[in-house]
Amino acid sequence: MAETKREIERKYEATAGTDVPDLTRVRDVATVVDEGVVELDATYHDTPDLRLAADSITLRRRTGGSDAGWHLKFPVAAGVRDEIRAPLSDTLPADLAALLRSRVRGGEVVPVVRLRSARDVRRLLDADGDLLAELSVDTVRARRLPGGPRASWTEIEVEAADDADPGILDAVEKRLRKAGVHPSHAPSKLARALAETAPEEGRPDAPRPCAPGTAGAAVLAYAREQAEAIVALDPAVRRDLPDAVHQLRVACRRLRSALKTYRSVLDRAATDPLGDELKWLAGELGAARDQEVLAERLRARLGDLPRTLRRGPVKARLRVWDTARTEDARRRAVAALDSDRYLALLDRLDALLADPPLRKAASRDAAKVLARAVRKDHARLAARVDHALSLAPGHERDLALHEARKAAKRARYAGDAARPTLGKPAKKFSKRVKKVQSLLGEHQDAVVTRATLRDLAARAHAAGETAFTWGLLYGREEAAADAAERGLPEVWARAVSL
Repeated sequence: MAETKREIERKYEATAGTDVPDLTRVRDVATVVDEGVVELDATYHDTPDLRLAADSITLRRRTGGSDAGWHLKFPVAAGVRDEIRAPLSDTLPADLAALLRSRVRGGEVVPVVRLRSARDVRRLLDADGDLLAELSVDTVRARRLPGGPRASWTEIEVEAADDADPGILDAVEKRLRKAGVHPSHAPSKLARALAETAPEEGRPDAPRPCAPGTAGAAVLAYAREQAEAIVALDPAVRRDLPDAVHQLRVACRRLRSALKTYRSVLDRAATDPLGDELKWLAGELGAARDQEVLAERLRARLGDLPRTLRRGPVKARLRVWDTARTEDARRRAVAALDSDRYLALLDRLDALLADPPLRKAASRDAAKVLARAVRKDHARLAARVDHALSLAPGHERDLALHEARKAAKRARYAGDAARPTLGKPAKKFSKRVKKVQSLLGEHQDAVVTRATLRDLAARAHAAGETAFTWGLLYGREEAAADAAERGLPEVWARAVSL
């Protein structure tokens, strides 16, 4: 079973003759324990075209040391990575392979570099004998596989202990710099090995389908950003990291929205089917995200009630309801990511970006084309808001407001996509439309929550429990929806003049 460890470390240049300074002079370090030399042998795996390395992801199978096994590392920030470990085996464990699926697709990972290191380890302890950090001097021998060039170097690596203050790394670095030891330019051993053993012939630059400053270049840059986000967020969803499902769903929606908004740039005959697949994926992810939002709202509503108004086992019933639905929704999301349909979508996104179906407007000035498209989406939003406000309160108006909310989201995404080109006007546009979207979102959440409260009340009644609290919350959601409707004309008035 894989386990995850947050790795916070820094690397420094060294030579075989580099002397490590007295580290007991580092703040909080009372003792330095020399652990001796450990021999490590690691084979790094990647796709033949090094897709993992391109995203600063490392996958290795290592023997020797206290943590022999498979290690998969995802970047979090500069010097910070999440390391996911699995037991040593001859083949890549299935749970690690799943985390690489969005990048590897139907291909395979193969050995690309072998690193053998002699690691001279020192443990830095505080006055209580607790571990603050571990410093190692690594003598590295690298070889490109199969049978490629070799390289060797020495480096110093300092890693903060799991429960230690990461500030210890600043204190150690200050001491190392005084001794003439400076940070490494390579972010990882693998990156250095790949650079120093690379074939002499370089890769030709990929041709640009559109000239800089054109509408095609602007739209494709935004589309590429969202497509890359989908790929990058896939493993975060599988790991059940906070907000991962939401962010992946947003990337799908942003990309689908851009394909619709900027159809004067990209031919809809090619992009509409792709948009349908993005809608499918967002829908499969939506169950998990919608459940998360709904459960948080209900917990907050219950928490706001005085204890005297919480009648019956309402918290327990909510917890049971949420657990069952959350598990089902998560299974549905992961099943979508495991499907062949999803991999086909990723391949089609790659094909679109590599050979985009450009129209005449793609070669025109980006500012003019994008501004026209944003104005068109704003007009579409205006028509939907006006229609909704013309209806009497009730079910039909609720549906119309929901359609207006979707139009507001599309208009906001259009403005976001245009910000690198249009600058402050697009930023202002997005900000004001977002307020409309948020208010309409509050209305829709209240509508959806009322339906859930009816279900919870029916379940409570069938079990012989009082439905009083659920009915009370239902009334509060009605009030929340009414407040959103009353506030809409004022919020919309500030956005309509754009």
